[in-house]
Amino acid sequence: MFEQELEMETKQGSVVPLLLIVALIVAIAGMAVYYLLQAREVLTQEQATPQVAASMAALGPVTTHFAVGLVKASVAEKPHDPNYRLMEKAGLIKIGKDQGWKTPVQLTDKGKSWLSEIKGIGQSKDKDGTDLYVVPLAERKLMNITKITMTGTGHANVEFTWKWETNKMGDLFDASGTMVKSFNTWDRSTLIDHYGANFYHNEPTKAVLAFAKGDKGWQIAPEY
Repeated sequence: MFEQELEMETKQGSVVPLLLIVALIVAIAGMAVYYLLQAREVLTQEQATPQVAASMAALGPVTTHFAVGLVKASVAEKPHDPNYRLMEKAGLIKIGKDQGWKTPVQLTDKGKSWLSEIKGIGQSKDKDGTDLYVVPLAERKLMNITKITMTGTGHANVEFTWKWETNKMGDLFDASGTMVKSFNTWDRSTLIDHYGANFYHNEPTKAVLAFAKGDKGWQIAPEY
């Protein structure tokens, strides 16, 4: 009887390490399969396109701003700055004679018509009674995904091209347009640096975004 119990304990003692070894082998095999599947999973154009397009939209439009009414000149901005003169040259506003530190600025019928056709205009009234306008000029639009490169397990670089989509005011503020080019170099630089002018009708721009795969699937990497 004692010998049988001893033999049973011996068998049980040898089975436990064997089960542990089998469990370890299964776990290692499972991890290997998981990483193999992860390595084979690539970012597709269908997955990348909506996220790249959304990242472009999130940047928002480029805008310009101006005031209408009895506009007071300041150190930062004056009603005779090139943005006002550009709009007057296009027939959108009328700049009157200075009245001390203030200058009357009026929207023309053409200006009112243009503003009525542009979506997303911000309008407010300043404390001095002038009407302030913030007018969108152009938005970035994705053209196409040109290349996706896997840079490691769960990491990829997405190369794409985008272009500006302008409205009427954006076309007026196009730095390569005849209106802007009619100004001198200093005024053109001021329009670009402070009032939203840009080379909106140039060739599409190339760019790259890094993607990473996490719990929520493929996402644009946080550093971008």
